[in-house]
Amino acid sequence: MRPTEGDVLLVIDLQADFLPGGALAVPDGDAVIAPINRLLGQFPHAVLTQDWHPPGHVSFVTSHPGRAPFETVPLAYGPQVLWPEHCVQGSAGAELAPTLNAARAELVIRKGHHRHVDSYSAFLEADRRTPTGLAGYLRERGFTRVVLCGLATDYCVAWSALDARAAGFEAVVLADAVRGIDRDGSVARAWAEMAAAGVGRAMSGTFGRG
Repeated sequence: MRPTEGDVLLVIDLQADFLPGGALAVPDGDAVIAPINRLLGQFPHAVLTQDWHPPGHVSFVTSHPGRAPFETVPLAYGPQVLWPEHCVQGSAGAELAPTLNAARAELVIRKGHHRHVDSYSAFLEADRRTPTGLAGYLRERGFTRVVLCGLATDYCVAWSALDARAAGFEAVVLADAVRGIDRDGSVARAWAEMAAAGVGRAMSGTFGRG
């Protein structure tokens, strides 16, 4: 399948803190870099996202004394998983993976920069009301299909794919170019939710210039 001018590759949160040795490392997360770099050479258009939290962000377990990492707490906008501090603005952990061919991206969307609300999705923050502006950008550019890869399958990738569909785009997640955190079966649940919403699942080798 050859990428067209209507396709955009959406690379989710391929940042140092999510890679091995990072503050919130996704198991085997670095395995996605090679297929994603190949895809960046195949797709005519690409967008990257970057988690970009201020110090003291509401999603950090350190902002909730007495709580434990990965515990879920109720916040004004709904349940929130408490994460180790990660991807703090300007930190080394927030940097894009050094071996990622980021120069190919036409846009970098930074998300999670509001102190009091988290943002898994590339399209909408966790309050489900505050847009990042990505949907409008994609529509104005004339894109109709979003092909997703990156980290992590069960959080930022899945939320982004579901929101892409809700915004009216075709969405495909590349199974060999994503990895998940997978707590208590969260990856399987994410794939099921995406399938139910009409998100496609493919392998990175499906796309090439033939």
